[in-house]
Amino acid sequence: MPQLTTDAAGVHVIAPTPFDEMGGLDLLSTARMVERFLAAGATGLTVLGMMGEAPKLTAAESRIFVKEVLARVGSRVVVTVGVSSPGFAAMSDLAKAVMDMGASGVMIAPPVTLRTDDQVAGYFADAVEAIGAAVPWVLQDYPQATDVIMTPKVIARIIEANPSCVMLKHEDWPGLDKITALRRMQADGELRRVSILVGNGGMFLPYEMERGADGAMTGYAYPEMLCGVIGLSRAGKRIEAHDLFDRHLPLMRYEAQPGIGLGVRKYVLKKRGIIAHDTLLKPGPKLSQETIADIEWLMGRIEAPLAETQARSIAA
Repeated sequence: MPQLTTDAAGVHVIAPTPFDEMGGLDLLSTARMVERFLAAGATGLTVLGMMGEAPKLTAAESRIFVKEVLARVGSRVVVTVGVSSPGFAAMSDLAKAVMDMGASGVMIAPPVTLRTDDQVAGYFADAVEAIGAAVPWVLQDYPQATDVIMTPKVIARIIEANPSCVMLKHEDWPGLDKITALRRMQADGELRRVSILVGNGGMFLPYEMERGADGAMTGYAYPEMLCGVIGLSRAGKRIEAHDLFDRHLPLMRYEAQPGIGLGVRKYVLKKRGIIAHDTLLKPGPKLSQETIADIEWLMGRIEAPLAETQARSIAA
């Protein structure tokens, strides 16, 4: 398995955890999901993230799921595993287990208890000690979920103090100017270069690419769109990148709703045949029939232009 490095780019899909109708791990769907994500153009996979329902899994289930994903991926792309935990003992245990299995690196988000810059910097120093200084890791900046504010200067302080930090997962909102500030610090020699992959379900992806992001580490039920936008952005095809992005934006916005977002994503993945069931572990929301009707209408709006394009291609 390749290691996670500061050169990481493209789309590292945040994979949900597939369950059967009873809430057990669905490893058949896991295998199919891996293949579909890689076929869509993913350059990496990330598991046990916040959208992977990691806190609801037992320690044994977490390891089984990671082992299955790694086995299916082989050496084709990097696999990052979320190991965030309120305590360092659990973080250390999971990090060691997944790295021994062949994971490429781990991702760590700060706990909600941190308030001052010194507390934030100190926490990540302790986290690196817990997982081992040789383990490549991703700094997750997601204040909407963690309630921890990290300024560009604090992020730079953490990166400079911990050479094993190879990536920033940027999910601040609004955060475009933060990307600009970090890239400017890098250009001025104040910060070593690390990969910046963005999250937030891809809601600002083309703009983030224009500000200097290397790609996305996020989930969306049509990962081929994320790959397409990044490819077009890299090729300097700004209008085409935004046109593709705009076609998907209504569903992305619907999927971004707090509370039901993962339910929406899993429903679309089920409808697309990527997973067999859209089961969420309890406690979790149940989609209403009205919400399902909205989702299917939004999917139809996306897929109708795709069908027309394919038909024209066949005719030609």
